[in-house]
Amino acid sequence: MTSEPIRLARPDVGEAELAALAEVVASGQLTMGPQVEAFEAALTDAVGTAHAVALSSGTAALHLAILALGIGRGDEVIVPAYTFPATANAVELSGARAVLVDVDPETFLVRPELVAEAVTPRTRAVLAVHLFGRPVDWEELQTAVPQEVALLEDAAGALGARYRGTPCGALGLLACLSFHPRKIVTTGEGGAITTDEAELAASARRLRHHGLAGDPIDIAVPGLNYRLPDLLCALGIPQLRRLESLLTARERVAGWYTERLEHLVGTPSASEGDRHGWQAYVIRLERRDEALAGLRADGIEAQIGTYAVNRLSAYRERGDFPGADEAFERALALPLATTTTEDEVDRVVRALTRYV
Repeated sequence: MTSEPIRLARPDVGEAELAALAEVVASGQLTMGPQVEAFEAALTDAVGTAHAVALSSGTAALHLAILALGIGRGDEVIVPAYTFPATANAVELSGARAVLVDVDPETFLVRPELVAEAVTPRTRAVLAVHLFGRPVDWEELQTAVPQEVALLEDAAGALGARYRGTPCGALGLLACLSFHPRKIVTTGEGGAITTDEAELAASARRLRHHGLAGDPIDIAVPGLNYRLPDLLCALGIPQLRRLESLLTARERVAGWYTERLEHLVGTPSASEGDRHGWQAYVIRLERRDEALAGLRADGIEAQIGTYAVNRLSAYRERGDFPGADEAFERALALPLATTTTEDEVDRVVRALTRYV
């Protein structure tokens, strides 16, 4: 008898989200309406910043964060060499240069001491990634760079995570969130910028709406259409209301994995005093490719962790990054959702033990 497939991720949506969608459809205002403001207000409550700007994707958030700071041609932005490519792409598409810095292959996070070495007179910002939901050591990073260099968060997978009590998304000058279906809160596709700086928030709002602003309406700086419609904001609002319970459920699943795997493979965790966001449960093992193929053959969705950016053609001449290479070759994302059962975890572990 064939076992049911185990999904890599499953959005936690149900009756509340359906009711919210129906309400927006009935209103006839599918975009640029009250649900956008309601979603942004819920985000500021969740993250603890003064402002949140809803956007069409996490990539849009990264792009507008760079543009809002006036970063462009001739400037440099430091990014981790191991991250989803959108982090580097957003910098390059703004006209600046993405300067890759190596990561710790065990934590997957950028190494602050290498960030310090990479700073040049052209460095305008550091875009630090709380990868898979694990918070970056923010104090070390602050110490590593001059005060005039802006510290930005790629917190795409870290909504709900905390660094020493402070929510990820409230640490940097600007932070970028994603609401892709693999994230803890989803709008299908979507993203946001969070910040305490009113002028930066206003700039991001103008840029997401073609640059239009003022009375009479004018365009001082050309913008883009990066709006997130009411229909999608409505999906996210009920989930933000239960963010704590969603994170608690993922913590429970992560605990089951760690209990069974911590003596067999490298298992993820947060530093003492921090809270992991558990966007993904990513282990480290030598026979990663064999394990990935074997799990998929058994009907278990698994995936590589993410990319060594330096191995992609667009960035191949940026240097050698052994930490990113090691992370790329060893990292394996296991199924993780609020609805993942203990029996499913046991099945994943049984299949995995053939490769450790």
